[in-house]
Amino acid sequence: MTGQIHDPAILADGNDWRTRDLAAVWHPCTQMREHPDVQPLLPIERGEGAWLIESGGRRILDSGSSWWTNLHGHAEPRIAEAIATQARTLEQVILAGCTHPRAVELAERLLRLAPREPGRAPLTKVFYADNGSAGVEVALKMAFQWFQNRGDAPQRTKFVALQNGYHGETLGALAVGDIPLYRRVYAPLLCESVFAPSPDAYLARDGLSAAGQAEEAADALAQLLDEHAGEICALILEPLIQCAGGMRMHDPVYLKRVRELCDAHGIFLIADEIAVGFGRTGTLFACEQAGIQPDLLCLSKGLTGGFLPLSTVLATQALYDGFLDASRERAFLHSHSYTGNPLACAAALASLDIFESDDVLARNRGTAAKMATLAAEVGMHRHVADTRRTGMVVAFELTRDGDRRTPFDPALRVGLRAYRHAVERGVLLRPLGDILYWMPPYCIDDAQLQLLTAVTAEAIEEATACA
Repeated sequence: MTGQIHDPAILADGNDWRTRDLAAVWHPCTQMREHPDVQPLLPIERGEGAWLIESGGRRILDSGSSWWTNLHGHAEPRIAEAIATQARTLEQVILAGCTHPRAVELAERLLRLAPREPGRAPLTKVFYADNGSAGVEVALKMAFQWFQNRGDAPQRTKFVALQNGYHGETLGALAVGDIPLYRRVYAPLLCESVFAPSPDAYLARDGLSAAGQAEEAADALAQLLDEHAGEICALILEPLIQCAGGMRMHDPVYLKRVRELCDAHGIFLIADEIAVGFGRTGTLFACEQAGIQPDLLCLSKGLTGGFLPLSTVLATQALYDGFLDASRERAFLHSHSYTGNPLACAAALASLDIFESDDVLARNRGTAAKMATLAAEVGMHRHVADTRRTGMVVAFELTRDGDRRTPFDPALRVGLRAYRHAVERGVLLRPLGDILYWMPPYCIDDAQLQLLTAVTAEAIEEATACA
């Protein structure tokens, strides 16, 4: 089929491929005027483990797991085979009024694996959606409608979220996000949210520990909830790491305090583990490190091992029961065409199998320790203000002379300079502003970690030379 994009002859010519792309494709989270000159497109033909492979054969280390989705490596054969097997049986079926084995099995397994808190009723129901933002929308709507269905709390129409938080790009998700770059232009369309101070350890004043910063943020949250008593239906947060906000990290004590405050005020706690779930932080779910259980748990990204879009919202029985009624209007009438897609569910089940067969969490702990040692070397650079790590996530905050009060002039585009250098050296090191981070697939080996370390150090030196 000459002329088609999957034609090997076309794929071999990366320049032709990129030219055709710019004539037809609008890329996500991109100022398209920067293509092709400022940020040339990378013509990725295939993946293999931690590598992305260009059409000409050049290998690029995927240090960000392809937007934090890939867990076990690209083209992982066991997940690929599970999808192929499922495709030969059932590729899709409406989940309203129908069911299928993979959706049932996955829901049961997720509920068995979900965080448990002694003395608290467990999460018992799984609602399927298509992607992370959609999962957040589901959780927000569930929390809101539960109170509306009760009829005795119609004024509970607001959400509490954290400053510097991020939960997706759809309107509901943007409403509880606090990153101006994404939120500002759509502000007139968004529902009202109340933003609490972030427990971000990087914000701690001199002499205050990460735990101390978390406690102060929790105290501020307590005051905020008192001020809005009876108005809030739920609080949403990213446990342990505010990812899109710059990989900012906080102490688990904050989660304990939040759980207590939500209980005291009778509001739902929504844990957005879309990016941090499935082993990224050292435990299967980040909430486990605080010993707490949310009322609603949002999962996506790594849920399928990075193979297919899928998200889930795990809910308590009490929340689910609030929608049972003779009136259809009190049902949760939310749907997506590919809800509970059999192929995606099969991929997720295969990924969970790998966690068990390969003892992934134990292996990750070893890899995380190596990453900590290597990151400390990079962090010695004079323009690195902070090196932080939670599990297999590492971030380097770049500021002038390492002074937290003196960020680089945005016009210098230090992060972009680092990105460009790293790509030239065979590492995809996509920045968050002037913050570089590592969040690699779990299969990354020692040689690849050494390459990542060396290239990151070089990229920082090259990018900050202009300062």
